[in-house]
Amino acid sequence: MPDQSVNDVTDLLRAWKAGDEQASDAVATLVYDELHRQAALSLRSEGDGHTLQTTGLVHEAWLRLDTQRDVQWENRVQFFAVAARMMRRILVDHARQRHTVKRGSAPVQVTLGVAEQGASGRSALDPVDLLALDDALARLTALDARKARLVELRYFAGLTMPEAAEALDISLATAGREWTVARTWLRRELES
Repeated sequence: MPDQSVNDVTDLLRAWKAGDEQASDAVATLVYDELHRQAALSLRSEGDGHTLQTTGLVHEAWLRLDTQRDVQWENRVQFFAVAARMMRRILVDHARQRHTVKRGSAPVQVTLGVAEQGASGRSALDPVDLLALDDALARLTALDARKARLVELRYFAGLTMPEAAEALDISLATAGREWTVARTWLRRELES
């Protein structure tokens, strides 16, 4: 996104927070493609048989974002970080609902390696249960909230390492170290 658009999004987010309905529409126009990319990335990791569509995930996330009256929008990176959290909640809620409806069915499988996929689009990690991932992230949050947030930003938002570091207000080197530790911890938790 060009610098002017980044500044536009930041200014519009602040106007939206102040109650400007036109700003809400303008933000939607400027961020829709990026939200759609995030949703597609999140859903691509879901595996076959997922009933939630990319556009549906974007719209549900937008509805939840629109009700966030407590958030002090600072910039577009923070906005997309909050959007990632919303998408995570929607996917987990959807997985729980599907699991409840289909008792005894296999858990919803996702891959942890989406943020590290190469041009091939193939993941470096085996599929994991989305509900198990959510539970593991909750445990990681209790141990180290910043590492859990980093995983959320990288995995659910698809942010690059520099974007995630900016969102967390940490150096790129620190983000890299924490990403390595968090991935290792999650793999161990999910394999046990």
